[in-house]
Amino acid sequence: MTARLLLATRNAKKLDELRRILAPRMAVEVLGLADVPAFDEVPESGATFAENALIKAIEAVKHTGLVTVADDSGLAVDALNGMPGVLSARWAGARHDDAANLALLLEQLADTPEDRLGAAFVCAAALVTPDGSQVVREGRMPGRLIRQARGSNGFGYDPIFVPDGLTLTSAELPADEKDEISHRGRALRELLPFLLRALDGHDTPD
Repeated sequence: MTARLLLATRNAKKLDELRRILAPRMAVEVLGLADVPAFDEVPESGATFAENALIKAIEAVKHTGLVTVADDSGLAVDALNGMPGVLSARWAGARHDDAANLALLLEQLADTPEDRLGAAFVCAAALVTPDGSQVVREGRMPGRLIRQARGSNGFGYDPIFVPDGLTLTSAELPADEKDEISHRGRALRELLPFLLRALDGHDTPD
C-alpha cells in the first residue's frame, strides 16, 4: 500500500506549494483536508507559529489516523515589532481576504521610512504521527517590503515582499526558485528526514 501523508490545510495555493516541495522527494500520496472526511477543526489559539502548527497537526491525526504535517506561517515586520506574525492570515479580520490584509498592512506602514521596511516570512512545520511522535522545524525567508504589489505567482503578502539579495517579489519568482529559498521550503526540508522515517513501512489506514 502506498504511504499516505496528510497536509493539514484547506488553502489550495498552500497545498500546491507544499506538494511541490515534498512530492519530488518522497514516494507518497499527499492529501489535503479536502481529501479526508470532514471534522471540526479547533481554533489556532497558539501564541507562536510552532504552537499553531502542532494544534493543527495533532487534531488532524486524531481524526484521520494519518501521519500529518501542518504548518503555520506568516509575515513578521520589523517596524511592527514582528506583527502581523501569527495573525497574518486574519490581519484585516477573520472575514477578510489576502487583498484586504495586504491593503491594511500597507496603510499601517504608509509613514514608515524605507530603511525600516525589513521583514521576514516565518514558517513552523510540525510532523505528528499516530503514535504521538512530534517534530517541529522552523524556516525563515528574510527580506524587505515594497509599497506597490507586483506579481501573481504567490499568495498572501508575496506581492509586496522582496527576498534578500533579489529584486523580484516572492509573487514574481518562478515556483521552483521560490521553493528553494522560501520559509516553507526550508522548514519542510528540515522535516524531511523525520518524514521519511515516519512513513517507512507505516501502515496507513484505509
